Amino acid sequence: MKLSIIVPVYNRPDEIDELLESLTHQDFDQDYEIVIVEDGSTQSSESIIEKYRSQLNISYFFKENSGPGDSRNYGMQRAWGNYFIILDSDVILPSHYLSTIDTFLADNYLDCFGGADAAHESFSDVQKAINYVMTSFFTTGGIRGGKIKIQKFEPRSFNMGISKEAFEATGGFSKIHPGEDPDLSQRIVTKGFTTGFLPNAFVYHKRRISWEKFHTQVKKFGMVRPILTKWHPTTARLTFWFPTLFVLFTLLSILGGFLVSSPLFIPLVSYVGLIFIHSSMLNKSIKVGFLSIYAVFIQFFGYGLAFLKSTFYIRLLNRNPEKQFPKLFFK
Repeated sequence: MKLSIIVPVYNRPDEIDELLESLTHQDFDQDYEIVIVEDGSTQSSESIIEKYRSQLNISYFFKENSGPGDSRNYGMQRAWGNYFIILDSDVILPSHYLSTIDTFLADNYLDCFGGADAAHESFSDVQKAINYVMTSFFTTGGIRGGKIKIQKFEPRSFNMGISKEAFEATGGFSKIHPGEDPDLSQRIVTKGFTTGFLPNAFVYHKRRISWEKFHTQVKKFGMVRPILTKWHPTTARLTFWFPTLFVLFTLLSILGGFLVSSPLFIPLVSYVGLIFIHSSMLNKSIKVGFLSIYAVFIQFFGYGLAFLKSTFYIRLLNRNPEKQFPKLFFK
């Protein structure tokens, strides 16, 4: 395989600096290419890229803003590799990342793979709390954080691989965002290609994000899911309703506890306690444990209510997704 790493970037030169720095420490000894696609940024990363040209094989392109999906397609169309590694600009790679991918695919070839994300020791407490709720078994079932399930895994574009053949057969990412990665994964499967989870090919996903931005992000995830299940009906799962059910469970627990009987608080308090203890132990920080509780409620309420709203308009009223939620689509 000839690897090309594709990274879209939008006003994040500091992120590219950290990503490229981590690439200089790879224990991978074969040639590979890095394709940076500047997606209409007003804060250019060009000077950062020049700093690494003597150490890394980098191709740099600037284009008008058209979203991360289209920018990834743009990069893959211009890359010389026959296997593409798709990364977000806000990730840092462990030194074994590329060698892990190369070794695994040599023995267990996949046309498309996804890897996990992890928290780096340098992350802030908020970043660690958000990473916990995005990856924990007790919040998302571990689908982003290391669920070792080789087959039928939906790769995510912060850490994703795709063969040139699969890219050309599907046309790459669609205009929707977020949701362009599970959509592409399903279209890859429909075309007869293989997808799966690649163990140990994790990245440190920094998510430079505030609580407000995190809430906006999970709301978009909730709005997108009914659209994706409409496009790909076989992907519908009862688990997609869990955040909405959690909202109902929380409201009923609080009302029941105050109006009926205080023991009705126990299930909710028990779950919150589990999150606190588990996160505190994993992160070795009581503060991160408390922040994880806050993050859980932002995640579930943001996603759950948006999922319910989108289900009403897209599945029940059969509205056109692009007209109903135009902010989820790039032109």
